[in-house]
Amino acid sequence: MARHRTHSIEFKRQVAQDYLAGETLHSLARRHDLSRNLIRIWIQKFEGGAFDDEAVAVDTIEAYEARIAALERLVGRQALEIEFLKGALKHEPRPRSATTSVVTGPAASLSQKDAG
Repeated sequence: MARHRTHSIEFKRQVAQDYLAGETLHSLARRHDLSRNLIRIWIQKFEGGAFDDEAVAVDTIEAYEARIAALERLVGRQALEIEFLKGALKHEPRPRSATTSVVTGPAASLSQKDAG
């Protein structure tokens, strides 16, 4: 199965500019471990203006918005967990004044014989 990588617009722009400066598709593909067809697509997009500064700004904003949405989902999930735990604490039976644990049992008092 092929691995899926994402590349920044700056990287794509640089690869397209290297090609337009005279470097071959084969050498670019080998150096960056990319397919020649992918580089051709990037060159077409570069020539069409898809990698200009405005597109970079839009790409950055989209990345930030995706990160914000992920963080908002995380905060929402944590808020639900907190409310659930608060509700569980309200309905928990109140502890009795004496210790009734099976493991520890009631507190033992020392007799005069054991204390001396």
